Amino acid sequence: MTKQNEKDAKRVPELRFKGFTDDWEQRKLGDLGSVQMNKRIFKDQTSESGEVPFFKIGTFGKKPDSFISKKLFDEYKSKYPYPKVGDILISASGSIGRTVVYKGEDAYFQDSNIVWLEHDGRLKNSFLEQFLKRTKWNKIEGSTIKRLYNKDILNKKINLPKLKEQEKIGQLFQYFDKTITLHEEQHRQLEQLKKALLQKMFADETGYPALRFKGFTEKWEQRKLGETVVNIVAGGDINKAELLSKGKYPVYANALTNNGIVGYYASQYRIAAPAVTVTGRGDIGIAKARDINFTPVVRLLAISSQHNNYFLENLINTHRSFAESTGVPQLTVPQLSNYKLYFPQKINEEVFIGKLFKKMDHLTTLHQHKIDNLKRLKRALLQKMFV
Repeated sequence: MTKQNEKDAKRVPELRFKGFTDDWEQRKLGDLGSVQMNKRIFKDQTSESGEVPFFKIGTFGKKPDSFISKKLFDEYKSKYPYPKVGDILISASGSIGRTVVYKGEDAYFQDSNIVWLEHDGRLKNSFLEQFLKRTKWNKIEGSTIKRLYNKDILNKKINLPKLKEQEKIGQLFQYFDKTITLHEEQHRQLEQLKKALLQKMFADETGYPALRFKGFTEKWEQRKLGETVVNIVAGGDINKAELLSKGKYPVYANALTNNGIVGYYASQYRIAAPAVTVTGRGDIGIAKARDINFTPVVRLLAISSQHNNYFLENLINTHRSFAESTGVPQLTVPQLSNYKLYFPQKINEEVFIGKLFKKMDHLTTLHQHKIDNLKRLKRALLQKMFV
Protein backbone atom coordinates (compact mmCIF):
# COMPACT_ATOMS: atom_id res chain seq x y z
CA MET A 1 0.00 0.00 0.00
CA THR A 2 1.38 3.43 -0.97
CA LYS A 3 1.78 6.23 1.54
CA GLN A 4 -1.16 8.11 -0.02
CA ASN A 5 -3.37 5.00 0.06
CA GLU A 6 -2.50 4.53 3.71
CA LYS A 7 -3.59 8.11 4.36
CA ASP A 8 -6.84 7.55 2.47
CA ALA A 9 -7.50 4.37 4.48
CA LYS A 10 -6.94 6.29 7.69
CA ARG A 11 -9.08 9.14 6.34
CA VAL A 12 -6.55 11.92 6.84
CA PRO A 13 -5.57 14.71 4.40
CA GLU A 14 -2.21 14.81 2.64
CA LEU A 15 -1.42 18.23 4.09
CA ARG A 16 -2.35 19.40 7.61
CA PHE A 17 -1.67 22.14 10.10
CA LYS A 18 0.91 21.26 12.72
CA GLY A 19 -0.46 19.50 15.79
CA PHE A 20 -3.37 17.68 14.13
CA THR A 21 -3.09 13.90 13.77
CA ASP A 22 -6.58 12.46 14.41
CA ASP A 23 -8.50 10.65 11.69
CA TRP A 24 -11.33 12.56 10.06
CA GLU A 25 -14.86 11.24 10.60
CA GLN A 26 -17.20 10.55 7.69
CA ARG A 27 -20.79 11.64 8.18
CA LYS A 28 -23.79 12.61 6.07
CA LEU A 29 -24.83 16.25 6.11
CA GLY A 30 -28.21 14.98 7.27
CA ASP A 31 -26.54 13.65 10.45
CA LEU A 32 -25.43 17.18 11.24
CA GLY A 33 -28.50 19.24 10.45
CA SER A 34 -31.51 19.89 8.23
CA VAL A 35 -32.22 21.82 5.04
CA GLN A 36 -34.11 25.06 5.54
CA MET A 37 -35.62 27.68 3.24
CA ASN A 38 -37.58 30.91 3.45
CA LYS A 39 -41.35 30.95 3.24
CA ARG A 40 -42.76 31.25 -0.27
CA ILE A 41 -43.16 34.76 -1.66
CA PHE A 42 -45.82 35.22 -4.34
CA LYS A 43 -45.43 37.56 -7.29
CA ASP A 44 -48.16 39.92 -6.11
CA GLN A 45 -46.16 40.42 -2.88
CA THR A 46 -43.16 41.78 -4.81
CA SER A 47 -42.37 45.01 -6.61
CA GLU A 48 -39.59 46.34 -8.87
CA SER A 49 -38.42 48.66 -6.10
CA GLY A 50 -38.83 48.58 -2.39
CA GLU A 51 -37.29 48.20 1.03
CA VAL A 52 -36.01 44.61 1.19
CA PRO A 53 -34.40 42.80 -1.78
CA PHE A 54 -35.96 39.49 -2.78
CA PHE A 55 -33.41 37.21 -4.43
CA LYS A 56 -34.69 34.72 -6.97
CA ILE A 57 -32.53 32.02 -8.46
CA GLY A 58 -31.68 34.26 -11.43
CA THR A 59 -30.39 37.07 -9.20
CA PHE A 60 -28.81 34.89 -6.50
CA GLY A 61 -25.40 36.36 -5.73
CA LYS A 62 -26.11 39.28 -8.07
CA LYS A 63 -28.08 42.53 -8.08
CA PRO A 64 -31.75 42.02 -7.09
CA ASP A 65 -34.56 43.02 -9.45
CA SER A 66 -37.43 42.34 -7.05
CA PHE A 67 -38.33 43.62 -3.57
CA ILE A 68 -40.76 43.04 -0.71
CA SER A 69 -42.00 45.39 1.99
CA LYS A 70 -40.19 45.74 5.31
CA LYS A 71 -43.45 44.86 7.09
CA LEU A 72 -43.75 41.53 5.27
CA PHE A 73 -40.05 40.81 5.77
CA ASP A 74 -40.21 41.40 9.53
CA GLU A 75 -43.32 39.23 9.85
CA TYR A 76 -41.89 36.29 7.87
CA LYS A 77 -38.47 36.55 9.50
CA SER A 78 -40.03 36.25 12.96
CA LYS A 79 -42.44 33.42 12.09
CA TYR A 80 -40.57 31.20 9.61
CA PRO A 81 -37.06 29.79 9.01
CA TYR A 82 -34.44 32.43 8.33
CA PRO A 83 -30.64 32.08 7.92
CA LYS A 84 -28.25 33.11 10.66
CA VAL A 85 -25.18 35.23 10.02
CA GLY A 86 -22.53 32.96 8.50
CA ASP A 87 -24.95 30.37 7.11
CA ILE A 88 -24.10 29.15 3.61
CA LEU A 89 -26.90 29.72 1.10
CA ILE A 90 -26.99 27.18 -1.74
CA SER A 91 -28.60 27.41 -5.19
CA ALA A 92 -30.83 24.37 -5.67
CA SER A 93 -31.79 25.04 -9.30
CA GLY A 94 -30.28 26.69 -12.35
CA SER A 95 -26.51 26.57 -11.84
CA ILE A 96 -26.87 24.24 -8.88
CA GLY A 97 -24.49 24.32 -5.94
CA ARG A 98 -23.49 27.99 -6.08
CA THR A 99 -22.92 29.41 -2.61
CA VAL A 100 -23.30 32.79 -0.92
CA VAL A 101 -22.42 33.48 2.71
CA TYR A 102 -25.28 35.24 4.50
CA LYS A 103 -23.80 38.30 6.23
CA GLY A 104 -26.81 39.56 8.17
CA GLU A 105 -28.28 42.06 5.71
CA ASP A 106 -32.04 42.45 5.29
CA ALA A 107 -32.85 40.17 2.36
CA TYR A 108 -35.26 37.38 1.49
CA PHE A 109 -34.60 34.34 -0.66
CA GLN A 110 -36.78 32.32 -3.04
CA ASP A 111 -38.09 29.19 -1.37
CA SER A 112 -36.89 25.75 -2.57
CA ASN A 113 -34.50 27.34 -5.08
CA ILE A 114 -32.24 28.87 -2.41
CA VAL A 115 -31.67 26.83 0.73
CA TRP A 116 -29.22 26.41 3.61
CA LEU A 117 -28.14 23.72 6.04
CA GLU A 118 -29.18 24.48 9.61
CA HIS A 119 -26.69 22.47 11.63
CA ASP A 120 -25.46 21.87 15.13
CA GLY A 121 -22.15 22.71 16.75
CA ARG A 122 -20.19 19.90 15.07
CA LEU A 123 -19.67 21.86 11.87
CA LYS A 124 -17.98 25.20 11.20
CA ASN A 125 -19.55 27.27 8.43
CA SER A 126 -16.15 28.39 7.13
CA PHE A 127 -15.23 24.72 6.62
CA LEU A 128 -18.67 23.86 5.20
CA GLU A 129 -18.37 26.71 2.68
CA GLN A 130 -15.19 25.27 1.15
CA PHE A 131 -16.63 21.75 1.18
CA LEU A 132 -19.72 22.94 -0.71
CA LYS A 133 -17.64 24.93 -3.21
CA ARG A 134 -15.62 21.86 -4.17
CA THR A 135 -18.65 19.54 -4.29
CA LYS A 136 -19.69 18.43 -7.78
CA TRP A 137 -23.47 18.33 -7.55
CA ASN A 138 -24.18 17.90 -11.26
CA LYS A 139 -23.47 14.16 -11.01
CA ILE A 140 -25.14 12.24 -8.21
CA GLU A 141 -25.08 8.44 -8.27
CA GLY A 142 -24.09 8.47 -11.92
CA SER A 143 -27.01 10.54 -13.19
CA THR A 144 -27.15 14.15 -14.32
CA ILE A 145 -29.45 16.32 -12.19
CA LYS A 146 -30.98 19.72 -12.92
CA ARG A 147 -31.87 20.64 -9.37
CA LEU A 148 -30.88 19.83 -5.83
CA TYR A 149 -33.49 18.21 -3.65
CA ASN A 150 -33.28 18.18 0.12
CA LYS A 151 -32.39 14.48 0.08
CA ASP A 152 -29.43 15.15 -2.24
CA ILE A 153 -27.96 17.58 0.26
CA LEU A 154 -28.78 15.52 3.35
CA ASN A 155 -27.33 12.32 1.86
CA LYS A 156 -24.08 14.01 0.82
CA LYS A 157 -21.12 12.50 2.68
CA ILE A 158 -18.60 14.80 4.32
CA ASN A 159 -15.29 14.00 6.00
CA LEU A 160 -14.92 16.02 9.18
CA PRO A 161 -11.93 16.82 11.37
CA LYS A 162 -12.31 18.12 14.91
CA LEU A 163 -13.73 21.64 15.25
CA LYS A 164 -10.36 23.31 15.85
CA GLU A 165 -8.93 21.89 12.62
CA GLN A 166 -12.12 22.82 10.74
CA GLU A 167 -11.71 26.36 12.01
CA LYS A 168 -8.07 26.69 10.92
CA ILE A 169 -8.82 25.26 7.47
CA GLY A 170 -11.84 27.54 7.07
CA GLN A 171 -9.87 30.61 8.15
CA LEU A 172 -7.09 29.83 5.67
CA PHE A 173 -9.44 29.62 2.71
CA GLN A 174 -11.42 32.63 3.86
CA TYR A 175 -8.13 34.54 3.71
CA PHE A 176 -7.60 33.29 0.15
CA ASP A 177 -11.13 34.29 -0.86
CA LYS A 178 -10.83 37.77 0.67
CA THR A 179 -7.44 38.38 -0.96
CA ILE A 180 -8.70 37.19 -4.35
CA THR A 181 -11.79 39.40 -4.02
CA LEU A 182 -9.58 42.38 -3.13
CA HIS A 183 -7.42 41.95 -6.24
CA GLU A 184 -10.49 41.38 -8.41
CA GLU A 185 -12.00 44.63 -7.14
CA GLN A 186 -8.75 46.54 -7.75
CA HIS A 187 -8.60 44.98 -11.22
CA ARG A 188 -12.19 46.05 -11.91
CA GLN A 189 -11.56 49.59 -10.66
CA LEU A 190 -8.50 49.96 -12.89
CA GLU A 191 -10.48 48.78 -15.91
CA GLN A 192 -13.29 51.23 -15.11
CA LEU A 193 -10.82 54.08 -14.61
CA LYS A 194 -9.12 53.34 -17.91
CA LYS A 195 -12.49 53.22 -19.67
CA ALA A 196 -13.38 56.64 -18.24
CA LEU A 197 -10.00 58.15 -19.17
CA LEU A 198 -10.22 56.79 -22.71
CA GLN A 199 -13.44 58.76 -23.16
CA LYS A 200 -11.89 62.00 -21.88
CA MET A 201 -8.22 62.03 -22.94
CA PHE A 202 -8.74 61.73 -26.70
CA ALA A 203 -10.17 64.58 -28.77
CA ASP A 204 -13.74 64.48 -30.03
CA GLU A 205 -15.04 66.28 -33.12
CA THR A 206 -14.22 69.64 -31.50
CA GLY A 207 -10.53 68.74 -31.64
CA TYR A 208 -10.10 69.14 -27.88
CA PRO A 209 -9.88 66.39 -25.23
CA ALA A 210 -12.01 66.90 -22.11
CA LEU A 211 -9.04 66.03 -19.89
CA ARG A 212 -5.40 66.90 -20.59
CA PHE A 213 -1.99 66.97 -18.98
CA LYS A 214 -0.87 70.36 -17.75
CA GLY A 215 0.82 72.55 -20.33
CA PHE A 216 -1.01 71.26 -23.42
CA THR A 217 -3.67 73.52 -24.93
CA GLU A 218 -3.37 73.18 -28.73
CA LYS A 219 -6.19 71.82 -30.83
CA TRP A 220 -5.72 68.27 -32.10
CA GLU A 221 -5.69 67.70 -35.86
CA GLN A 222 -7.80 65.14 -37.70
CA ARG A 223 -5.82 63.07 -40.18
CA LYS A 224 -6.08 59.74 -41.93
CA LEU A 225 -4.02 57.11 -40.14
CA GLY A 226 -2.23 56.10 -43.33
CA GLU A 227 -0.95 59.66 -43.77
CA THR A 228 0.67 59.83 -40.33
CA VAL A 229 2.51 56.50 -40.15
CA VAL A 230 5.55 54.99 -41.90
CA ASN A 231 3.60 52.01 -43.21
CA ILE A 232 0.84 49.49 -42.54
CA VAL A 233 1.37 45.89 -43.63
CA ALA A 234 -0.62 42.68 -43.50
CA GLY A 235 0.82 39.56 -41.94
CA GLY A 236 1.96 36.58 -43.98
CA ASP A 237 2.35 32.82 -43.68
CA ILE A 238 4.33 31.16 -40.89
CA ASN A 239 7.64 29.48 -41.65
CA LYS A 240 6.72 26.39 -39.61
CA ALA A 241 10.15 24.80 -40.06
CA GLU A 242 11.76 27.63 -38.10
CA LEU A 243 8.97 28.25 -35.56
CA LEU A 244 10.10 27.63 -31.96
CA SER A 245 8.22 27.31 -28.66
CA LYS A 246 10.77 29.70 -27.12
CA GLY A 247 12.99 32.22 -28.78
CA LYS A 248 14.01 35.84 -29.29
CA TYR A 249 11.46 37.24 -31.75
CA PRO A 250 7.73 36.53 -31.22
CA VAL A 251 5.40 35.53 -34.02
CA TYR A 252 1.96 37.09 -33.51
CA ALA A 253 -1.26 35.68 -34.96
CA ASN A 254 -4.64 37.32 -35.40
CA ALA A 255 -5.71 36.23 -31.92
CA LEU A 256 -6.20 37.64 -28.42
CA THR A 257 -5.30 34.57 -26.37
CA ASN A 258 -1.71 34.27 -25.09
CA ASN A 259 -1.13 37.85 -26.25
CA GLY A 260 -1.40 36.56 -29.82
CA ILE A 261 1.89 34.62 -29.61
CA VAL A 262 2.00 31.40 -31.65
CA GLY A 263 5.75 30.87 -31.40
CA TYR A 264 9.15 32.48 -31.92
CA TYR A 265 11.88 32.86 -34.52
CA ALA A 266 15.46 32.59 -33.39
CA SER A 267 17.00 35.24 -35.64
CA GLN A 268 14.46 36.75 -38.02
CA TYR A 269 11.65 39.24 -37.77
CA ARG A 270 9.60 41.33 -40.16
CA ILE A 271 8.53 44.36 -38.10
CA ALA A 272 10.89 46.45 -35.99
CA ALA A 273 9.55 47.64 -32.65
CA PRO A 274 8.09 49.84 -31.33
CA ALA A 275 5.00 49.13 -33.40
CA VAL A 276 1.30 48.35 -33.13
CA THR A 277 -0.65 45.31 -34.31
CA VAL A 278 -4.36 45.39 -35.20
CA THR A 279 -6.62 42.35 -35.55
CA GLY A 280 -8.17 42.00 -39.01
CA ARG A 281 -10.64 39.13 -38.47
CA GLY A 282 -12.75 37.76 -35.62
CA ASP A 283 -12.61 40.38 -32.84
CA ILE A 284 -11.45 42.93 -35.35
CA GLY A 285 -9.87 46.33 -34.94
CA ILE A 286 -8.23 45.59 -31.59
CA ALA A 287 -4.85 47.31 -31.37
CA LYS A 288 -1.90 46.19 -29.24
CA ALA A 289 1.40 47.99 -28.66
CA ARG A 290 4.49 45.85 -29.33
CA ASP A 291 7.89 46.56 -27.80
CA ILE A 292 9.85 43.62 -29.29
CA ASN A 293 10.74 43.05 -32.95
CA PHE A 294 8.22 40.53 -34.33
CA THR A 295 6.59 38.83 -37.30
CA PRO A 296 2.81 39.15 -37.95
CA VAL A 297 0.80 36.24 -39.32
CA VAL A 298 -2.01 36.29 -41.91
CA ARG A 299 -4.99 38.57 -41.05
CA LEU A 300 -2.98 40.52 -38.47
CA LEU A 301 -2.07 44.07 -39.47
CA ALA A 302 1.08 45.85 -38.27
CA ILE A 303 1.72 49.59 -38.05
CA SER A 304 5.17 51.18 -38.00
CA SER A 305 5.24 54.87 -37.12
CA GLN A 306 6.86 57.71 -35.20
CA HIS A 307 3.87 57.87 -32.87
CA ASN A 308 4.09 56.62 -29.31
CA ASN A 309 2.92 53.03 -29.74
CA TYR A 310 0.86 52.96 -26.52
CA PHE A 311 -0.86 56.21 -27.49
CA LEU A 312 -1.61 54.78 -30.93
CA GLU A 313 -2.91 51.52 -29.46
CA ASN A 314 -5.48 53.29 -27.33
CA LEU A 315 -6.36 55.85 -30.00
CA ILE A 316 -7.23 53.06 -32.44
CA ASN A 317 -9.15 51.15 -29.78
CA THR A 318 -11.41 54.17 -29.28
CA HIS A 319 -12.19 54.15 -33.02
CA ARG A 320 -12.97 50.53 -33.89
CA SER A 321 -14.84 50.06 -37.17
CA PHE A 322 -14.89 47.47 -39.92
CA ALA A 323 -16.30 46.58 -43.31
CA GLU A 324 -18.34 43.58 -44.40
CA SER A 325 -16.98 41.20 -47.02
CA THR A 326 -19.30 38.35 -48.03
CA GLY A 327 -20.85 38.62 -44.57
CA VAL A 328 -17.56 38.15 -42.70
CA PRO A 329 -16.29 41.14 -40.69
CA GLN A 330 -12.79 42.12 -41.71
CA LEU A 331 -10.33 44.97 -41.54
CA THR A 332 -7.89 45.46 -44.40
CA VAL A 333 -4.82 47.67 -44.83
CA PRO A 334 -6.71 50.24 -46.99
CA GLN A 335 -9.59 50.37 -44.49
CA LEU A 336 -7.26 50.86 -41.52
CA SER A 337 -5.30 53.48 -43.47
CA ASN A 338 -8.52 55.45 -43.98
CA TYR A 339 -9.29 55.69 -40.25
CA LYS A 340 -9.84 59.39 -39.53
CA LEU A 341 -8.29 60.08 -36.14
CA TYR A 342 -7.39 63.14 -34.07
CA PHE A 343 -3.71 63.57 -33.19
CA PRO A 344 -2.09 66.11 -30.84
CA GLN A 345 0.26 68.58 -32.46
CA LYS A 346 3.05 67.80 -30.01
CA ILE A 347 4.56 64.32 -29.72
CA ASN A 348 5.17 64.96 -26.01
CA GLU A 349 1.42 64.89 -25.37
CA GLU A 350 1.26 61.49 -27.06
CA VAL A 351 4.11 60.26 -24.86
CA PHE A 352 2.43 61.40 -21.64
CA ILE A 353 -0.84 59.73 -22.60
CA GLY A 354 0.89 56.58 -23.82
CA LYS A 355 2.92 56.22 -20.61
CA LEU A 356 -0.19 56.65 -18.48
CA PHE A 357 -2.10 53.87 -20.23
CA LYS A 358 0.98 51.63 -20.34
CA LYS A 359 1.28 51.98 -16.56
CA MET A 360 -2.41 51.24 -16.05
CA ASP A 361 -2.22 48.15 -18.26
CA HIS A 362 0.83 46.96 -16.33
CA LEU A 363 -0.97 47.33 -12.98
CA THR A 364 -4.06 45.59 -14.36
CA THR A 365 -1.93 42.69 -15.59
CA LEU A 366 -0.16 42.43 -12.21
CA HIS A 367 -3.50 42.14 -10.42
CA GLN A 368 -4.67 39.50 -12.91
CA HIS A 369 -1.47 37.50 -12.38
CA LYS A 370 -1.95 37.67 -8.62
CA ILE A 371 -5.56 36.53 -9.00
CA ASP A 372 -4.53 33.61 -11.23
CA ASN A 373 -1.69 32.57 -8.91
CA LEU A 374 -3.88 32.74 -5.80
CA LYS A 375 -6.59 30.68 -7.47
CA ARG A 376 -4.07 28.04 -8.57
CA LEU A 377 -2.60 27.85 -5.06
CA LYS A 378 -6.06 27.62 -3.53
CA ARG A 379 -7.05 24.77 -5.87
CA ALA A 380 -3.87 22.88 -5.00
CA LEU A 381 -4.41 23.31 -1.27
CA LEU A 382 -8.06 22.28 -1.51
CA GLN A 383 -6.95 19.00 -3.07
CA LYS A 384 -4.38 18.34 -0.35
CA MET A 385 -6.14 19.67 2.78
CA PHE A 386 -9.48 17.87 2.38
CA VAL A 387 -10.18 14.14 2.48
